Amino acid sequence: MFDSPGPAPAGGSPGTAGHWVDTWTGMPQLTEPGNLPPAPYTGEKSVLVDTTLRQTVRVTAGGHRIRLRFSNAYGDTPLPLTAVTVALPQGGKAGVSGVEPGSLRRVTFAGRDATTVPVGAQVVSDDLDFDLRAGSELTVTAYTASGQPSLALTSHPGSRTTSYLVHGDHTGDQDLTGATAVNHWYLLSDVEVLAPARTRAVAVVGDSLTDGRGSTTNGNDRWPDQFFDRLRSRPDTSDIAVLNQAAGGNRVLNDGLGPNVLARLDRDVLSRSGVSWLILFEGVNDIGTAAATPEAQRAVADDLIAGYQQVVVRAHALGIRVYGATITPFAGNAYDDGAGVREASRQRVNAWIRTPGHFDAVIDFDKAVRDPSAPERLLPALQVGDGLHLNPEGYRVLASAVPEGLFRNRG
Repeated sequence: MFDSPGPAPAGGSPGTAGHWVDTWTGMPQLTEPGNLPPAPYTGEKSVLVDTTLRQTVRVTAGGHRIRLRFSNAYGDTPLPLTAVTVALPQGGKAGVSGVEPGSLRRVTFAGRDATTVPVGAQVVSDDLDFDLRAGSELTVTAYTASGQPSLALTSHPGSRTTSYLVHGDHTGDQDLTGATAVNHWYLLSDVEVLAPARTRAVAVVGDSLTDGRGSTTNGNDRWPDQFFDRLRSRPDTSDIAVLNQAAGGNRVLNDGLGPNVLARLDRDVLSRSGVSWLILFEGVNDIGTAAATPEAQRAVADDLIAGYQQVVVRAHALGIRVYGATITPFAGNAYDDGAGVREASRQRVNAWIRTPGHFDAVIDFDKAVRDPSAPERLLPALQVGDGLHLNPEGYRVLASAVPEGLFRNRG
Protein backbone atom coordinates (compact mmCIF):
# COMPACT_ATOMS: atom_id res chain seq x y z
CA MET A 1 0.00 0.00 0.00
CA PHE A 2 2.82 2.38 0.89
CA ASP A 3 6.53 2.20 1.68
CA SER A 4 8.15 3.06 4.99
CA PRO A 5 11.46 4.85 4.51
CA GLY A 6 14.20 4.57 7.07
CA PRO A 7 15.71 7.65 8.67
CA ALA A 8 18.03 9.61 6.41
CA PRO A 9 20.94 11.88 7.22
CA ALA A 10 19.84 15.37 8.25
CA GLY A 11 21.05 16.97 5.04
CA GLY A 12 19.41 14.41 2.77
CA SER A 13 20.82 11.35 1.06
CA PRO A 14 24.60 10.89 1.08
CA GLY A 15 26.15 12.91 -1.72
CA THR A 16 23.01 14.96 -2.34
CA ALA A 17 23.77 18.59 -3.23
CA GLY A 18 21.41 21.37 -2.31
CA HIS A 19 19.65 22.75 0.73
CA TRP A 20 16.28 22.66 2.43
CA VAL A 21 13.77 25.27 1.32
CA ASP A 22 10.25 25.79 2.62
CA THR A 23 7.88 25.14 -0.27
CA TRP A 24 4.59 25.66 1.60
CA THR A 25 3.71 27.28 4.93
CA GLY A 26 0.55 27.89 6.93
CA MET A 27 0.94 30.40 9.76
CA PRO A 28 0.09 28.60 13.05
CA GLN A 29 -2.74 30.08 15.10
CA LEU A 30 -4.75 29.15 18.16
CA THR A 31 -8.03 27.72 16.87
CA GLU A 32 -11.03 29.80 17.89
CA PRO A 33 -14.04 27.84 19.19
CA GLY A 34 -15.98 28.42 15.97
CA ASN A 35 -13.13 27.02 13.88
CA LEU A 36 -12.58 23.81 15.86
CA PRO A 37 -13.44 20.56 14.05
CA PRO A 38 -17.20 19.90 14.10
CA ALA A 39 -18.79 17.25 16.31
CA PRO A 40 -18.03 14.42 16.82
CA TYR A 41 -14.37 15.36 16.23
CA THR A 42 -14.36 17.89 19.07
CA GLY A 43 -15.49 16.85 22.52
CA GLU A 44 -15.78 18.70 25.80
CA LYS A 45 -12.11 18.32 26.73
CA SER A 46 -10.40 16.77 23.69
CA VAL A 47 -10.17 17.09 19.95
CA LEU A 48 -9.44 14.74 17.01
CA VAL A 49 -9.73 11.56 19.08
CA ASP A 50 -9.40 8.47 16.83
CA THR A 51 -9.44 10.79 13.83
CA THR A 52 -7.80 10.82 10.42
CA LEU A 53 -7.21 14.28 8.95
CA ARG A 54 -6.51 14.62 5.22
CA GLN A 55 -5.53 17.96 3.72
CA THR A 56 -3.97 19.28 0.52
CA VAL A 57 -1.42 22.06 0.11
CA ARG A 58 0.11 23.68 -2.96
CA VAL A 59 3.90 23.61 -3.05
CA THR A 60 5.93 26.35 -4.72
CA ALA A 61 9.35 24.74 -5.15
CA GLY A 62 9.97 21.29 -6.56
CA GLY A 63 12.35 18.52 -5.66
CA HIS A 64 12.78 14.81 -5.12
CA ARG A 65 13.05 14.73 -1.34
CA ILE A 66 10.69 16.29 1.21
CA ARG A 67 9.98 16.59 4.90
CA LEU A 68 7.07 17.92 6.97
CA ARG A 69 6.69 20.09 10.06
CA PHE A 70 3.80 19.71 12.51
CA SER A 71 3.13 22.47 15.02
CA ASN A 72 1.77 22.41 18.55
CA ALA A 73 2.58 26.10 19.02
CA TYR A 74 -0.66 26.83 20.88
CA GLY A 75 -1.27 23.48 22.51
CA ASP A 76 -1.30 23.27 26.30
CA THR A 77 -0.96 19.47 26.15
CA PRO A 78 1.31 17.23 24.04
CA LEU A 79 0.02 16.40 20.54
CA PRO A 80 0.31 12.68 19.67
CA LEU A 81 0.60 11.74 15.98
CA THR A 82 0.03 8.02 15.46
CA ALA A 83 0.59 7.78 11.71
CA VAL A 84 1.24 10.15 8.80
CA THR A 85 1.32 9.63 5.03
CA VAL A 86 1.87 11.77 1.97
CA ALA A 87 0.49 11.24 -1.52
CA LEU A 88 -0.45 13.00 -4.72
CA PRO A 89 -4.09 14.12 -4.69
CA GLN A 90 -6.53 12.61 -7.14
CA GLY A 91 -6.33 14.47 -10.43
CA GLY A 92 -3.70 16.78 -8.97
CA LYS A 93 -6.50 18.91 -7.51
CA ALA A 94 -6.72 20.98 -4.34
CA GLY A 95 -9.25 20.09 -1.67
CA VAL A 96 -10.03 16.53 -2.76
CA SER A 97 -10.33 13.51 -0.46
CA GLY A 98 -8.86 10.94 -2.84
CA VAL A 99 -5.24 10.29 -3.78
CA GLU A 100 -3.57 8.87 -6.85
CA PRO A 101 -3.15 5.07 -6.73
CA GLY A 102 0.37 4.00 -5.85
CA SER A 103 1.47 7.44 -4.63
CA LEU A 104 1.01 6.93 -0.85
CA ARG A 105 4.18 7.00 1.25
CA ARG A 106 4.54 6.55 4.99
CA VAL A 107 6.17 9.45 6.86
CA THR A 108 8.42 8.62 9.81
CA PHE A 109 9.91 10.51 12.73
CA ALA A 110 13.35 9.35 13.86
CA GLY A 111 12.55 6.09 12.08
CA ARG A 112 9.24 5.58 13.88
CA ASP A 113 5.70 5.83 12.57
CA ALA A 114 4.47 7.74 15.62
CA THR A 115 5.65 10.86 17.40
CA THR A 116 4.48 13.34 20.02
CA VAL A 117 4.78 17.09 19.51
CA PRO A 118 5.60 18.74 22.86
CA VAL A 119 3.67 21.71 24.18
CA GLY A 120 4.58 24.84 22.24
CA ALA A 121 6.92 22.97 19.93
CA GLN A 122 7.11 21.62 16.42
CA VAL A 123 8.33 18.28 15.07
CA VAL A 124 10.18 17.78 11.80
CA SER A 125 9.70 14.46 10.02
CA ASP A 126 12.41 12.31 8.53
CA ASP A 127 13.05 13.26 4.94
CA LEU A 128 11.81 10.84 2.31
CA ASP A 129 12.06 10.36 -1.43
CA PHE A 130 9.01 11.91 -3.07
CA ASP A 131 8.84 13.71 -6.39
CA LEU A 132 7.12 17.10 -6.28
CA ARG A 133 6.75 19.62 -9.07
CA ALA A 134 6.61 23.33 -8.32
CA GLY A 135 2.99 24.43 -8.38
CA SER A 136 1.60 20.96 -7.71
CA GLU A 137 -0.60 19.76 -4.86
CA LEU A 138 0.48 17.48 -2.03
CA THR A 139 -1.86 15.44 0.17
CA VAL A 140 -0.88 15.02 3.82
CA THR A 141 -2.90 12.58 5.95
CA ALA A 142 -2.43 12.31 9.71
CA TYR A 143 -4.05 10.03 12.28
CA THR A 144 -4.09 10.58 16.02
CA ALA A 145 -5.48 7.69 18.04
CA SER A 146 -5.85 9.44 21.39
CA GLY A 147 -6.31 12.95 20.00
CA GLN A 148 -5.19 16.09 21.78
CA PRO A 149 -6.48 16.07 25.37
CA SER A 150 -7.55 19.72 25.37
CA LEU A 151 -9.22 22.19 23.02
CA ALA A 152 -6.05 24.25 22.53
CA LEU A 153 -5.54 23.18 18.93
CA THR A 154 -3.01 24.69 16.53
CA SER A 155 -4.37 25.39 13.06
CA HIS A 156 -4.62 27.78 10.15
CA PRO A 157 -8.37 28.47 9.87
CA GLY A 158 -8.20 30.61 6.72
CA SER A 159 -7.07 27.78 4.47
CA ARG A 160 -9.47 28.51 1.59
CA THR A 161 -8.90 24.81 0.99
CA THR A 162 -11.08 21.83 1.93
CA SER A 163 -9.79 19.21 4.37
CA TYR A 164 -11.42 15.96 5.51
CA LEU A 165 -12.05 14.25 8.86
CA VAL A 166 -13.08 10.66 9.51
CA HIS A 167 -12.85 8.33 12.52
CA GLY A 168 -10.31 5.52 12.52
CA ASP A 169 -6.90 5.16 10.93
CA HIS A 170 -7.37 5.76 7.21
CA THR A 171 -3.93 7.14 6.44
CA GLY A 172 -3.40 4.37 3.89
CA ASP A 173 -6.78 4.67 2.15
CA GLN A 174 -7.06 5.82 -1.44
CA ASP A 175 -10.20 7.79 -0.57
CA LEU A 176 -11.98 8.77 2.64
CA THR A 177 -15.53 7.51 2.24
CA GLY A 178 -18.08 9.37 4.34
CA ALA A 179 -15.57 11.95 5.59
CA THR A 180 -16.61 15.34 6.94
CA ALA A 181 -15.36 18.31 4.91
CA VAL A 182 -14.00 21.43 6.63
CA ASN A 183 -12.37 24.51 5.13
CA HIS A 184 -9.47 24.72 7.59
CA TRP A 185 -5.93 23.38 7.92
CA TYR A 186 -4.90 21.79 11.22
CA LEU A 187 -1.55 20.77 12.76
CA LEU A 188 0.59 20.96 9.59
CA SER A 189 2.70 24.12 9.39
CA ASP A 190 5.38 23.52 6.74
CA VAL A 191 6.48 21.38 3.84
CA GLU A 192 10.15 21.55 2.94
CA VAL A 193 11.93 20.29 -0.15
CA LEU A 194 15.59 19.47 -0.71
CA ALA A 195 16.27 21.82 -3.60
CA PRO A 196 19.25 22.95 -5.68
CA ALA A 197 21.48 25.52 -4.01
CA ARG A 198 20.14 28.36 -6.19
CA THR A 199 16.53 27.83 -5.07
CA ARG A 200 15.39 30.53 -2.64
CA ALA A 201 12.13 31.67 -1.06
CA VAL A 202 10.22 34.91 -0.60
CA ALA A 203 8.14 35.12 2.57
CA VAL A 204 4.98 37.23 2.52
CA VAL A 205 3.83 38.60 5.89
CA GLY A 206 0.29 39.88 5.88
CA ASP A 207 -3.30 39.83 7.10
CA SER A 208 -6.58 38.70 5.51
CA LEU A 209 -5.72 40.43 2.23
CA THR A 210 -2.77 38.06 1.87
CA ASP A 211 -4.48 35.10 3.55
CA GLY A 212 -7.00 35.35 0.71
CA ARG A 213 -10.33 36.43 2.11
CA GLY A 214 -12.51 36.85 -0.96
CA SER A 215 -10.54 34.33 -3.00
CA THR A 216 -11.95 31.06 -4.36
CA THR A 217 -12.03 28.01 -2.09
CA ASN A 218 -9.70 25.40 -3.63
CA GLY A 219 -8.91 27.91 -6.39
CA ASN A 220 -5.43 28.99 -5.30
CA ASP A 221 -6.11 32.55 -6.47
CA ARG A 222 -4.91 34.56 -3.47
CA TRP A 223 -2.45 37.22 -4.60
CA PRO A 224 0.64 35.27 -3.43
CA ASP A 225 -0.60 32.29 -5.49
CA GLN A 226 -1.01 34.43 -8.57
CA PHE A 227 2.35 36.10 -7.95
CA PHE A 228 3.94 32.66 -7.75
CA ASP A 229 2.32 31.76 -11.07
CA ARG A 230 4.03 34.81 -12.61
CA LEU A 231 7.41 33.87 -11.17
CA ARG A 232 7.06 30.27 -12.34
CA SER A 233 6.32 31.39 -15.91
CA ARG A 234 9.74 33.08 -16.27
CA PRO A 235 12.96 31.06 -16.54
CA ASP A 236 14.94 33.52 -14.40
CA THR A 237 12.47 33.31 -11.47
CA SER A 238 10.99 29.83 -11.89
CA ASP A 239 12.99 28.41 -8.96
CA ILE A 240 11.66 30.85 -6.33
CA ALA A 241 9.31 29.58 -3.62
CA VAL A 242 6.55 31.82 -2.25
CA LEU A 243 5.60 31.37 1.41
CA ASN A 244 2.29 32.81 2.57
CA GLN A 245 2.69 33.75 6.23
CA ALA A 246 -0.56 35.64 6.70
CA ALA A 247 -3.65 35.44 8.86
CA GLY A 248 -6.94 37.29 8.87
CA GLY A 249 -7.08 40.06 11.47
CA ASN A 250 -3.32 40.05 12.02
CA ARG A 251 -1.61 43.22 13.18
CA VAL A 252 1.95 44.54 13.26
CA LEU A 253 1.88 45.91 16.80
CA ASN A 254 -0.70 44.00 18.84
CA ASP A 255 -1.96 40.44 18.88
CA GLY A 256 -5.17 39.70 17.01
CA LEU A 257 -5.84 36.45 15.19
CA GLY A 258 -2.38 35.14 15.83
CA PRO A 259 0.57 36.94 17.40
CA ASN A 260 1.64 40.37 16.18
CA VAL A 261 4.23 40.63 13.42
CA LEU A 262 7.03 41.73 15.74
CA ALA A 263 6.39 38.67 17.93
CA ARG A 264 6.11 36.15 15.09
CA LEU A 265 8.86 37.44 12.80
CA ASP A 266 11.50 34.99 14.05
CA ARG A 267 9.14 32.00 13.89
CA ASP A 268 7.48 32.76 10.55
CA VAL A 269 10.29 34.32 8.54
CA LEU A 270 13.76 34.44 10.05
CA SER A 271 13.80 30.73 10.93
CA ARG A 272 12.19 29.50 7.69
CA SER A 273 14.42 27.53 5.37
CA GLY A 274 15.89 29.31 2.35
CA VAL A 275 14.28 32.75 2.73
CA SER A 276 16.06 35.56 0.85
CA TRP A 277 13.26 38.13 0.57
CA LEU A 278 10.39 39.41 2.71
CA ILE A 279 7.32 41.27 1.49
CA LEU A 280 5.61 43.14 4.37
CA PHE A 281 1.96 43.99 3.64
CA GLU A 282 0.37 44.81 7.00
CA GLY A 283 -0.97 47.74 8.95
CA VAL A 284 -4.60 48.21 7.97
CA ASN A 285 -5.81 46.32 11.05
CA ASP A 286 -3.58 48.40 13.33
CA ILE A 287 -5.06 51.61 11.92
CA GLY A 288 -8.60 50.25 11.78
CA THR A 289 -8.72 49.02 15.37
CA ALA A 290 -7.16 52.14 16.91
CA ALA A 291 -9.57 54.82 18.05
CA ALA A 292 -10.60 57.32 15.38
CA THR A 293 -9.16 60.30 17.21
CA PRO A 294 -6.23 62.43 16.03
CA GLU A 295 -4.21 61.49 19.11
CA ALA A 296 -4.75 57.72 18.79
CA GLN A 297 -4.13 57.73 15.06
CA ARG A 298 -0.98 59.81 15.41
CA ALA A 299 0.29 57.28 17.93
CA VAL A 300 -0.55 54.22 15.84
CA ALA A 301 1.07 55.71 12.74
CA ASP A 302 4.22 56.52 14.73
CA ASP A 303 4.28 53.02 16.18
CA LEU A 304 3.68 51.36 12.80
CA ILE A 305 6.62 53.19 11.27
CA ALA A 306 8.81 52.18 14.21
CA GLY A 307 7.57 48.60 13.86
CA TYR A 308 8.42 48.51 10.17
CA GLN A 309 11.92 49.72 11.01
CA GLN A 310 12.31 46.88 13.50
CA VAL A 311 11.34 44.33 10.86
CA VAL A 312 13.89 45.74 8.43
CA VAL A 313 16.71 45.78 10.98
CA ARG A 314 16.07 42.21 12.11
CA ALA A 315 15.73 40.83 8.58
CA HIS A 316 18.81 42.65 7.32
CA ALA A 317 20.84 41.05 10.09
CA LEU A 318 20.25 37.73 8.31
CA GLY A 319 20.79 39.07 4.81
CA ILE A 320 17.08 39.14 3.93
CA ARG A 321 15.90 41.98 1.70
CA VAL A 322 12.65 43.63 2.83
CA TYR A 323 10.07 45.09 0.45
CA GLY A 324 7.33 47.31 1.86
CA ALA A 325 3.84 47.21 0.37
CA THR A 326 1.57 50.23 0.73
CA ILE A 327 -1.70 49.84 2.64
CA THR A 328 -4.75 49.57 0.40
CA PRO A 329 -7.94 51.69 0.78
CA PHE A 330 -10.79 50.86 3.15
CA ALA A 331 -13.44 53.58 2.64
CA GLY A 332 -16.89 52.03 2.95
CA ASN A 333 -15.64 49.43 5.43
CA ALA A 334 -16.26 49.43 9.19
CA TYR A 335 -12.75 50.88 9.53
CA ASP A 336 -13.94 54.02 7.73
CA ASP A 337 -14.67 56.59 10.45
CA GLY A 338 -16.40 59.00 8.09
CA ALA A 339 -14.28 61.96 9.14
CA GLY A 340 -11.14 60.68 7.42
CA VAL A 341 -9.04 60.40 10.59
CA ARG A 342 -7.97 56.83 9.88
CA GLU A 343 -7.56 57.61 6.19
CA ALA A 344 -5.08 60.33 7.15
CA SER A 345 -3.06 57.71 9.05
CA ARG A 346 -3.08 55.41 6.03
CA GLN A 347 -1.83 58.23 3.81
CA ARG A 348 0.87 59.18 6.28
CA VAL A 349 2.12 55.61 6.67
CA ASN A 350 2.05 55.05 2.91
CA ALA A 351 4.05 58.23 2.35
CA TRP A 352 6.69 56.87 4.72
CA ILE A 353 6.71 53.47 2.98
CA ARG A 354 7.18 55.18 -0.40
CA THR A 355 10.09 57.32 0.83
CA PRO A 356 13.37 55.95 -0.58
CA GLY A 357 15.74 54.38 1.91
CA HIS A 358 13.21 52.96 4.33
CA PHE A 359 12.67 49.61 2.58
CA ASP A 360 14.87 47.88 0.03
CA ALA A 361 12.07 48.49 -2.47
CA VAL A 362 8.43 49.56 -2.49
CA ILE A 363 5.44 47.62 -3.89
CA ASP A 364 2.63 50.11 -4.41
CA PHE A 365 -0.50 48.03 -3.86
CA ASP A 366 -2.47 51.16 -2.95
CA LYS A 367 -1.86 52.68 -6.37
CA ALA A 368 -2.69 49.39 -8.11
CA VAL A 369 -6.21 48.92 -6.70
CA ARG A 370 -7.50 52.35 -5.63
CA ASP A 371 -10.22 54.14 -7.53
CA PRO A 372 -8.54 57.09 -9.33
CA SER A 373 -11.71 59.17 -8.94
CA ALA A 374 -11.93 58.39 -5.20
CA PRO A 375 -8.47 57.28 -4.02
CA GLU A 376 -9.70 56.49 -0.52
CA ARG A 377 -11.76 53.64 -2.06
CA LEU A 378 -11.00 50.40 -3.85
CA LEU A 379 -12.02 50.09 -7.47
CA PRO A 380 -15.53 48.57 -7.30
CA ALA A 381 -14.74 45.83 -9.82
CA LEU A 382 -11.81 44.56 -7.71
CA GLN A 383 -13.48 44.11 -4.30
CA VAL A 384 -16.02 41.79 -2.70
CA GLY A 385 -18.28 44.60 -1.56
CA ASP A 386 -17.06 45.29 1.97
CA GLY A 387 -14.70 48.11 1.01
CA LEU A 388 -11.63 46.24 2.27
CA HIS A 389 -11.19 42.78 0.76
CA LEU A 390 -10.45 42.01 -2.86
CA ASN A 391 -11.92 39.44 -5.22
CA PRO A 392 -9.77 37.11 -7.38
CA GLU A 393 -9.40 39.78 -10.05
CA GLY A 394 -8.29 42.27 -7.41
CA TYR A 395 -5.75 39.76 -6.16
CA ARG A 396 -4.54 39.32 -9.77
CA VAL A 397 -3.95 43.06 -9.92
CA LEU A 398 -1.94 42.94 -6.69
CA ALA A 399 0.14 40.05 -8.02
CA SER A 400 0.80 41.97 -11.22
CA ALA A 401 1.96 45.00 -9.24
CA VAL A 402 4.95 43.15 -7.76
CA PRO A 403 8.03 43.83 -9.92
CA GLU A 404 9.62 40.53 -10.93
CA GLY A 405 13.01 42.22 -11.12
CA LEU A 406 13.13 42.43 -7.33
CA PHE A 407 13.68 38.69 -7.14
CA ARG A 408 16.77 38.05 -9.18
CA ASN A 409 18.41 34.89 -7.96
CA ARG A 410 20.92 35.37 -5.19
CA GLY A 411 22.14 31.78 -5.10
